[in-house]
Amino acid sequence: MFDIEEELKKLPARPGVYIMHGEKDEIIYVGKAVVLKNRVRQYFQSSRNKGAKIEQMVTHITRFEYIVTDSELEALVLECNLIKEHRPRYNTMLKDDKSYPFIRVTMGETYPRVLFSRRMKKDKSRYFGPYTSAGAVKDVIELVRRLYQVRSCNRVLPRDQGKERPCLYYHMKQCAAPCQGKISPEDYRKNIDRALRFLNGDFQDTIEDLTQKMQAAAEDLRYEDAMEYRDQIDSIRRIGERQKITGYGNEDRDVIAAAMDESEDKREQDAVVQVFFIRDGRLIGRDHFYLRVARGDPREQVLSSFLKQFYAGTPFIPGEIMLQDEIEDKTLIEEWLTSRRGSKAHIRVPKKGTKEKLVELAEENARMVLSRDRERIRREEGRTIGAVKEVANWLGLPEIVRMEAYDISNISGFESVGSMVVYEKGKPKRSDYRKFRIKWVQGPNDYASMEEMLTRRFTHEGNGEYDSFSRMPDLILMDGGRGQVNIALEVLGKLGLSIPVCGMVKDDHHRTRGLYYNNVEIPIDTSSEGFRLITRVQDEAHRFAIEYHRSLRSREQVHSVLDDIPGIGETRRKALLRKFKSVEKIQEASLEELTLTESMNAKSARQVFDFFHGT
Repeated sequence: MFDIEEELKKLPARPGVYIMHGEKDEIIYVGKAVVLKNRVRQYFQSSRNKGAKIEQMVTHITRFEYIVTDSELEALVLECNLIKEHRPRYNTMLKDDKSYPFIRVTMGETYPRVLFSRRMKKDKSRYFGPYTSAGAVKDVIELVRRLYQVRSCNRVLPRDQGKERPCLYYHMKQCAAPCQGKISPEDYRKNIDRALRFLNGDFQDTIEDLTQKMQAAAEDLRYEDAMEYRDQIDSIRRIGERQKITGYGNEDRDVIAAAMDESEDKREQDAVVQVFFIRDGRLIGRDHFYLRVARGDPREQVLSSFLKQFYAGTPFIPGEIMLQDEIEDKTLIEEWLTSRRGSKAHIRVPKKGTKEKLVELAEENARMVLSRDRERIRREEGRTIGAVKEVANWLGLPEIVRMEAYDISNISGFESVGSMVVYEKGKPKRSDYRKFRIKWVQGPNDYASMEEMLTRRFTHEGNGEYDSFSRMPDLILMDGGRGQVNIALEVLGKLGLSIPVCGMVKDDHHRTRGLYYNNVEIPIDTSSEGFRLITRVQDEAHRFAIEYHRSLRSREQVHSVLDDIPGIGETRRKALLRKFKSVEKIQEASLEELTLTESMNAKSARQVFDFFHGT
C-alpha cells in the first residue's frame, strides 16, 4: 500500500520530474520541479489555493513517483518527452499531432536530388520549410525538377551509371540523365545551385532565363516550346505571389497567439493557438491547434504548455518566437530551445510597432477559428468522447479510454487471418492496429482462430511504450455474442488478466442490436452516439480483417514459379522475364543463355537451370 504522507517525507531537495498515478495506475499528470520536495508537497496541502483542475486531480492520485535530474533544463526536456508519450489527462494537451513537410536537397550526393520530407535530419542535406501545405510542396518540387532537370530516381550515382536505360523523364527533357553520364557532376551542380537560389526565393534569374528561351523559341517558330516556357514563368510568379513579404529581413520566426473561450462543461474550456511561420522574412504559412484546458487556466500557462509540446515535436526551431503574453518559465524554455536549435533562440513579447500588430493578427485569427469551429468541436466530441461515456454507462464501467476489437476472416479456412483495431477516446488509433496470420489452427474454425489471436496478443511483450501490445485495453469488443465473449474470457483467465469483455450482438440482417456483457444482452438505443460508435468499431474490425485477407489472396494468385528458385530475387526474376518473355522460354533456355542474361552470374544461372532440369 502506497502511503502518500510517508513518501512525501522521502522526497529529495533536487530538480526533477514527478509523475502522478490514478486509480488504475495510469499516469494522470506529469510536472517538473526545481525542488521536488517543495513542489510535490504543495499538491497535498489543504491550505493552498490550487485551482479547480488540481483540486480535482488530487482526489484521483493513488501514488506518485519521481525522476531526479541534474538541472531544471533536464527536467524540462524529460517532462516534454513524458507528456508526449503518456498524454496524461490533467496536463494541458494539444489535440493535434501534426508534422510539417520540408523540401530536402541531398547535398551529400554527387548528383543531389530534391525530395519531399517529413523529418529534418542532421545530415549534409539542405532543408527548406517547414511548410503548411504538402500539396504546395509537391508542386514546387515538381517545378524545380522540371526547370533544372534534377533527377528523381533512387539510383546510387556514379556507381550505377550505365547499368540501366534512362527513364521516361530524360525523354521528356525533365532530367539530364546523370545515370548515363550525359551531364558532368560540375554542370549538374550548377543546376542544383540555381535550384537552391530558387528555393531561397530568388526567382528573378530563372524568370529572365526562361523569358529569353521563350522569345528564342517563338522566333524559331517552336511555339510548343515557347508555350511551355511561358507556363513555367507563370508557375514561378504564382509561387512568388504566395510568399508574402513581411519586411523583417531574412530572419526565421514563429508568431504565436492563443484565444480561449469557456465551454458548457464547467471544468474545461476550449482554446485555439494560431502560429504564423515566417522564413527568410516571408510569411510562408500558418496553422492552428486545438487545446482542451481547465477552466481558469491563465493564457500564459496555456502558451507555456503549447510551446513545450509543439517544439518537442517539430524538427525546426526558429531564431525568434513572438508571443502575446510573458510566460513564467521563459528563460528556461529559451535555454531548452537554444540547445535544440544549436544557436540562440529568443522568446519575445512585442509591445509596439509592426511586430505587435502581427501578434494581434495571430490572436484575431485564433479567435475566428475558435468561433467558427466551436460547434464542430463539440459535435466531434459528442461522436467520440461523449459516445465512449455512453458505452461506459451502459456497461457500468467507471471510465473507458482504450478499446480493442477483434475479428477473423477466411474463405473455407483458406489463409485465416485476424484483425485487431484500437480506438482511443472514441477515435481510431491506426498506428496501433495489428494483423495476425493464423498459424496454429487448420481449417475454418473461427473460435479456435480467435483463441490463438487473443493468446498471441496478450502474451506478446511490447517493445516500449509506443508498441500497441505494451498497453492493455479498458474494454475488449468481440465481433459476436456469447461464444466469442467466452473465448476471450477463457484466454484472459488463463493469463491472469482482468479486462472487461463485451460482445457486439448482431440481428438477422447483420446489424448491431445490442451488447452482450456479464451473461446479459444489453439493448442499446440505435439513435445514440454510443450505438454509432460501436457500429463504427465493428465495421472497422471487419474491414481491416477483410483487407488483409484480400491482400494475401492476391499475393498467392500472382505467385510465380520463379519465386521458388533459391537465390533468385526480384531483380533477377525481372531480368529473366524481360529477356525470355515467359517462364516456358526460361525453362527451355540453355545454361549459356541464362548466364548471359542481365544481372545473372554463373552461380545464379546454374540455380535456374538445375531447378527446371532436376539436376
